[in-house]
Order: sequence, then C-alpha cells, then structure tokens
Amino acid sequence: MAILSQTSEYALRAATVLAQHEAHGPVHVAVLADALDVPRNYLSKTLSQLARVGVLDSVRGKHGGFLLARPRNQITLYEIVEPFERFDSVRRCLLGQPECTAKAACPAHAAWSALGDRVVRFLRHTTLADLAKGHTRWPNQAALEAATD
Repeated sequence: MAILSQTSEYALRAATVLAQHEAHGPVHVAVLADALDVPRNYLSKTLSQLARVGVLDSVRGKHGGFLLARPRNQITLYEIVEPFERFDSVRRCLLGQPECTAKAACPAHAAWSALGDRVVRFLRHTTLADLAKGHTRWPNQAALEAATD
C-alpha cells in the first residue's frame, strides 16, 4: 500500500540526494535521474515544481542544476510532498464509500483517519537533515559519486 504518490517519492529521494551533497553545489537533473533510476523528464518537472514553491533553487548553465533553497534542517518533508498530495482535503475512504465522515463513518474510518494524521505529523516534523543522516545507497550510486566528487 502506497501512502504517497510516486511523484512525492521521487521528490523526497531527489531532495535527500541534494541534502546529502549540498556542499557540492547544484546537481544536474540528469545526474539525479541516473542515480535514482527515475525518468529524467518526469523528475525535471517534479523538481521544477519544487523550485516554484521555494524548496529548491534552479541554476541554469553548463554547471547548473538543482540545489536546496534553504539549509536542509529548515526544509520539512511536508514542504516537499505538499505540492503533489492532498493532505488537508477530505481523505478518501479506505473502503471507497462516497461519504465517510465522523457522522457517516465506515468501519475503518477512525483508524484510517488516525493513520493519516500520524503521517502528516511525521512529514511536518521531519526535515531533510533527518533523512540525510547516515549513508543511503541509491540505485546508481557510482554515477552520483562521479558527478559530485
């Protein structure tokens, strides 16, 4: 069961790479796409959206690419996924009922709503600095290391 969309997952993965390599300056979208083994055009659109909302900066030119707009400890995961998710709107019923509220709840409503609240709390209180700790092996780690060394 996926809690976040694939776009949000790509955004989180790319932002984590940028947080881990922020001292190296901008990272080209092709390098990120290769390292993460994701479609380049899709990732480019995703990162451009994050630049529009102020999470990333985009640098043009031969040595351009994307980098964090602020220090990694000031960017929450919520900020990264919010452009691609609908957390604050009515959550979709787990059992597919057209109306699922406290007044007309399905059998899973209370637990499902509580889970959604916990996910949002995690995203709001976890920063990129938290994700950048330690060592993460990306699908094509060698490409990333060659490009950022």
